[in-house]
This record gives sequence, structure tokens and C-alpha cells, in this order.
Amino acid sequence: MSLEQFLGGLKMSLNQNIWTKLEDGLPSGERIAARLAIPNKSRKLYAGLDSYKQRHLLIPLEENEEEYYDSESRGISVKTKELIIKGSEQKKYIDIICQDVSGHVIFDAIAEDIAEKLDKGISREIIINVIGKWRNFWDKSVQDLLSYNVMTGLFAELWFLYYWLFPRMDKLSALAAWRGPFSSRHDFEWIGKSVEVKATTNVHSRTHKINGIEQLSPPENGELFLFSLRIREEHGANNDLPKLISLCREKLKDNSKAITKFENILGIIGYSPIHDNEYSKIKFRVVDERLYRVTDEFPRLIEDSFVNGIPPGIGTIEYNINLDGYDNLCLAKSHEEKIDF
Repeated sequence: MSLEQFLGGLKMSLNQNIWTKLEDGLPSGERIAARLAIPNKSRKLYAGLDSYKQRHLLIPLEENEEEYYDSESRGISVKTKELIIKGSEQKKYIDIICQDVSGHVIFDAIAEDIAEKLDKGISREIIINVIGKWRNFWDKSVQDLLSYNVMTGLFAELWFLYYWLFPRMDKLSALAAWRGPFSSRHDFEWIGKSVEVKATTNVHSRTHKINGIEQLSPPENGELFLFSLRIREEHGANNDLPKLISLCREKLKDNSKAITKFENILGIIGYSPIHDNEYSKIKFRVVDERLYRVTDEFPRLIEDSFVNGIPPGIGTIEYNINLDGYDNLCLAKSHEEKIDF
């Protein structure tokens, strides 16, 4: 997808004319021309343009609010400086500077994101979280939407991460266990346990597609589980992918290492918040959830299923399993049940 195509479909309340208007009154020297960026969302966020036509986002700090600096992000930097905006007294502002013209689209999206949150919390913390969220997408081209199958699979993995692992494990340990995006054999792996996560939109039976002979093979040391999430697309449902990602971010917001790792994993998967407007249109109702222990009774194909091994000339093996009738292997039917991971 090109930037032009993306701009055509992006719904933002940041008026693109604001940069043109600021250019008409371009300042000289070290001054910055500024005006409210999105006044219908926040009266604390200013869009600014300096004499070099660099774009700025300016956020005033209260006396008790901390300064913030960030020079680690490619194409964007953050400083705290004393400024005077016309009509107000001199005070400290967090100054977010766009240093790469190819990043103007994402810079505008950052402005939108900050404006949505700015009046609901501490400026510095909000900016740290927003910059962290977008850092991984700065120097990437605008990616296509995730396919429906990838999106539902990601939804199921995030559901398991948020509702099953976060309450039972240290947050960094839970994220370290999320191995599916790194092409590991199972979606979640930690010492002694592995979990394969499956989503299905089939509301009549619990049917899942198994990709390959290794997917339901147990780890060398430990137990294998299968987490089954049955979902149904409904316009009136409360769950969607951006909302679930937001819940995870909220849970991780006080741990900078954890939030950075989380955003990195989303980037590896190919998820970009640029498309959140589209993803949020697809609503899911969670019909039910099940955690199964994968034993010799479990319906599966593994290498040992073949007396003489996998026949020569056989490539990828894909098959469907139906878990109806395997309640004896079900360990939990809700994330609220007590289960020790």
C-alpha cells in the first residue's frame, strides 16, 4: 500500500491544512510557529513548524510534571525546552520533532494518538507510551492489513496472553514465553510447558486446522497444551483486535522493557496501529474458551503415528481436528478457573 492510498483511507481529525497554514507564517531563527493541533480533542497539544520546516508537536508541562528526552527513535526526537506561545507566558514544553519528511504520515498519527489521551493522564507517561507504540513502525513502509486468518490467530494469542498468562506469570516472563511470532514450534513455550493456541469461528463444532506434523508434537522436556478459543464475528460484540492490544498495553505500561518487547512482537507479526480504524470494525464475541492437555488420547498426527515414519516423498501435512467429545482432556473452561502454570 502506498502512502497516498493510506492517506486516502485514514480517518483523522488532525486537519492537514494546519501545516500549510503554519508554513504561510514561517518564523525565522530559532522560533517555532505554533497553533492548537486538534482543538476538539485537546487544548494542550500544539502543532509547530520551525524555520527549517521541521514539524513539531508541543505539549506544555505543569510545574510538577517531569521533563522528557528521547534520542533513540530513528527520525524522531523528543526534548524539553522553555518556549513562549503567543498569548501565554513562558513555560516548559515537551517538544516532539519530526526529523524525516517520509514519516509525516505516522507523525500525524502520533499527534492523533497523543490528543486522544492527553487530558486523561500525565503528559510524560502518555508521550512515552505513544512514542514506544509507534517507534517500530517509523522506518517501515505502510503495510497491508493482516489477513483475516492471521488477525483471528493474533486475537486468540493475545487473549491467552492477557487473560491466562498475565494473571499467573511475571509480565516479562509471559512475553518471553510468546514464541509463535518467532517461528517456534509452539505459540507459547517456557520451562516444562508449551501451549499451542487455536482460534475458530465455527460455532457448531470445535474444529481447528493443524499445520504440520510438529505442531502437536510434545516438547522434549515437559507437557503440551492446546488452547482453543471459539469466536463469532458480530457487529454488536465488545471485543476487537485494537481493544485487546490496548488492554495489554495498559497492563504493561509501568514496565518499559515489557512494553518495548510487546511492541516489537507486534511489529514482527506485521501488525500496525495505522490500520486500527479498519481492525476495530471487526467485532468478536467470545463464544467459549478451553484449555486441553495434549496426551496420547488427543486427536493428532505426530511422527510416531506412522509405523515406519513419515513416508518418503510426503511434504507438508495439514489436517483438521474436532475436539467435541474430548472433555476428559479439558483442564479449564474459563480463564477464571484456578490452574497452575
